[in-house]
Amino acid sequence: MPDELSERFEERFSEILAYLDFLENVQTAVQSGVPQLGGEDGLVVTTLQQRILYSGVYLQLYNLVESTMTGCLDAVSKAAIQQVHWGPADLSTELRREWVKYVARTHVEMGSDKRLEKAILLCDHLVSALPVGPFDIEKGGGGNWDDGEIHRVALRIGFDLKVSKRSFKDVKKIVRDDLGSMALIVSLRNKLAHGSMSFAECGRFDTVNDLKQISKRVAAYLREVVEAFITYIKEHKYLRPEVRPQQEIPAN
Repeated sequence: MPDELSERFEERFSEILAYLDFLENVQTAVQSGVPQLGGEDGLVVTTLQQRILYSGVYLQLYNLVESTMTGCLDAVSKAAIQQVHWGPADLSTELRREWVKYVARTHVEMGSDKRLEKAILLCDHLVSALPVGPFDIEKGGGGNWDDGEIHRVALRIGFDLKVSKRSFKDVKKIVRDDLGSMALIVSLRNKLAHGSMSFAECGRFDTVNDLKQISKRVAAYLREVVEAFITYIKEHKYLRPEVRPQQEIPAN
């Protein structure tokens, strides 16, 4: 299951690469002086259309970030229930908090009767010493999945996410509007989603090479995030240290 995270990530990212290849073909056609696709009788590509196409990369990249984090968090919660004998007490303090939030719905507004019902459900589970059942980790993010939010979520479930200095530096490197790649994607995605920026305005200053560089930096960073989550799961860091299965030591 954990290794599937990498496969799904690469599959999603390959879609963005395919789109960038398409944009490069469009850009080449425009720069050749014949802004048409398919020859003289082909579709004429206007500058406005080109800018709109470019802006789509930011939406795709944000989708990649959010889907990657959703997949990572889902993989953690599924790993926590893979052994039928693991109970709430076996979970790490941080993940147990997430389990309690899910079962008791402590983060959801509800009436007093409903709140009591959820509290009794939690109490019954603990009194009966039932194993951990399927649960979801609150995703958060709220349209703001940048590198800072990713690190905060990792801390919330119990590990200090580390990436290489190069990936961290690259993703923080100022690209536009005094923002690094991840922060820029969030900013532009939200402006487009809320209607405060048009698609043409969003892609106005970009070239395909610019978009490729941003995509490359974001992908490199996310690959390391995925690998960190895979390690967290394989080493059973979601459990208390004293109940974690012993790691097999490879034979020499």
